[in-house]
Amino acid sequence: MNTNEIADLLRPFLEPDSISGEKLSQVAAYLDLLRKWNAKINLTAIRGPEEIVTRHFGESFFAARHLLSSELSPSSAIDIGSGAGFPGLPMKIWSPSIELTLIESKGRKATFLREVARALELTGVKVLSARAENLQEQTDLVILRAVERFESILPIASRFVKPGGALAILIGAAQEQIARRLLPRLHWQDAVPIPLSKNRALLVGGSPPA
Repeated sequence: MNTNEIADLLRPFLEPDSISGEKLSQVAAYLDLLRKWNAKINLTAIRGPEEIVTRHFGESFFAARHLLSSELSPSSAIDIGSGAGFPGLPMKIWSPSIELTLIESKGRKATFLREVARALELTGVKVLSARAENLQEQTDLVILRAVERFESILPIASRFVKPGGALAILIGAAQEQIARRLLPRLHWQDAVPIPLSKNRALLVGGSPPA
């Protein structure tokens, strides 16, 4: 898939913004790596390149545009249960200056994440092959997407957020009220619907300042 085709597929998630040719080339390289590795290990159940771009990259860039496009953007982020790298690595492509930590407990997936970071020459990326509950990291922004054990991981994720930071979740509509109920101390914003999706949204909860 060429960069023009990728740009067309990403357009609904980025409007009114756009993405540079250099970043589109990184997406194309990432997509090639993902499809090659996916033939050996199960990184994603989605196989078609068009759907990978819209479902994975599109949703991730949509989050990046909302979370990382202002002067007050966080300087560090943690992606918990990163899997094939979404949304963390596309967010790093969008905002190269952010210090990114990817937490992925499955060793082969963690190896894939390191390979993507190396191949795309992404600096400031740390991959931790560990379970989140065994770590003591803290950061400005914590990101969750399509994680297992959603209800049990949310309280753990909230502990990673620095005072004044934020927890951002890409979720289905049914999970929104669960998040608000489990973490009432966070200042939850209105959920932002994700383009081309019937019931998925970006939900952001701010942590009170120290």
